[in-house]
Amino acid sequence: MPVSLIRPFAGLRPAPDRAAEVAAPPYDVLSTEEARQRASDKRWSFLHISKPEIDFEPGIDPYAPAVYDKAAANLRDMIAQGILVRDDKPNFYVYRLTAEGVVQTGIVAAASVDAYDTNRVRKHELTRPDKEDDRVRQIDALNAQTGPVLLAFPEAADVDEILCATARNEPDSDIVAEDGVRHSIWVIRDRNTIEGLVTRFDAMPALYIADGHHRSAAASRVAAARRRDNTGHTGGEDYNYFLVVAFSQNEMRILPYNRLVKDLNGLSSAELLQRIGERFTIEASVEPVASAAAKNFGLYIEGRWYLLEIRPEFARSDDPISRLDVSLLGDNLLAPILGIADQRRDDRIEFMGGVRGLAALEQRVDSGAMACAISMFPTSMADLIAVADADEVMPPKSTWFEPKLVDGLVSHQLD
Repeated sequence: MPVSLIRPFAGLRPAPDRAAEVAAPPYDVLSTEEARQRASDKRWSFLHISKPEIDFEPGIDPYAPAVYDKAAANLRDMIAQGILVRDDKPNFYVYRLTAEGVVQTGIVAAASVDAYDTNRVRKHELTRPDKEDDRVRQIDALNAQTGPVLLAFPEAADVDEILCATARNEPDSDIVAEDGVRHSIWVIRDRNTIEGLVTRFDAMPALYIADGHHRSAAASRVAAARRRDNTGHTGGEDYNYFLVVAFSQNEMRILPYNRLVKDLNGLSSAELLQRIGERFTIEASVEPVASAAAKNFGLYIEGRWYLLEIRPEFARSDDPISRLDVSLLGDNLLAPILGIADQRRDDRIEFMGGVRGLAALEQRVDSGAMACAISMFPTSMADLIAVADADEVMPPKSTWFEPKLVDGLVSHQLD
């Protein structure tokens, strides 16, 4: 019997009027110290579950078994105290993000691990084994998935209409996070609506991971292990599905993922510009350069901005990877001129999400911590989908999705 691409589940959610106390930024966007400060006077912050090392003395190994045990104890406590309550029936949920005039309306669901394993839920990034291991331990300790994977689904006006119709009602939870982003949740309880959404998603050729490659890979590993250990495995168990929030690809907002380089590989700034000029046109700018088009980059060095445009003969377009701006920059500037051939492992390069703005790039260079900064044009959803459909992998730090989801509003328990 074919497995549905998504299915409803009985969500674990904050009790009425508790959502603002519970909701927290994703575990991977805050350092331990930042999380400790955020949650210092917030007993019910979800950071006590997603980053439980904050409940220990500074210096604790965040991967120690006691840390995962603490996360599980904190989750049990929040349930016992009625802070988190599990719905009595499987539902879908509408998740709406509102930020600076941008509105995204998506669906919270449980996606099939089998679909992930067979590449119907498609990837575009490599994962690191140590980060996968961390998420596996977290899921096993909690017996739950608490960090949703962000997905994009192909354009589907009928799905959008169902979700937006639900969102015309009063939300079941509604908060404004510290960054000013509004997060609203509605519960879809109607069985006919739920069955209609399942059918519509089953007709889609694929879903695309936008953010959460480690979480989805970990869910697959947990499912494989539990299948082996469960002699009565049927395929319907909750561990065969993983927590996702899916938005239409048309609503996804990708910001630039900018680059910072610690040194000039032995070159002076004048020599660097001379070398860059062999493959790019260079135009000095009195204003900070936010790249306004593909194949254009901003360079900030020694207090000055330059607009770089790659020369046509160096702008390959023969495959979905080589034509990406992040690939063109790597192949024509970072590797041959600055000597950074492996952006994934070279500690001379750092990355900064475009949400931080160009002033943050300038500050890092002006402070002396970095030698130069490069502003990027954002990768498009069309490029991401082309890479995933080709079963290829993007260069590291190619996409920065904004606004971010929060943890804690809906979790998926595995029993």
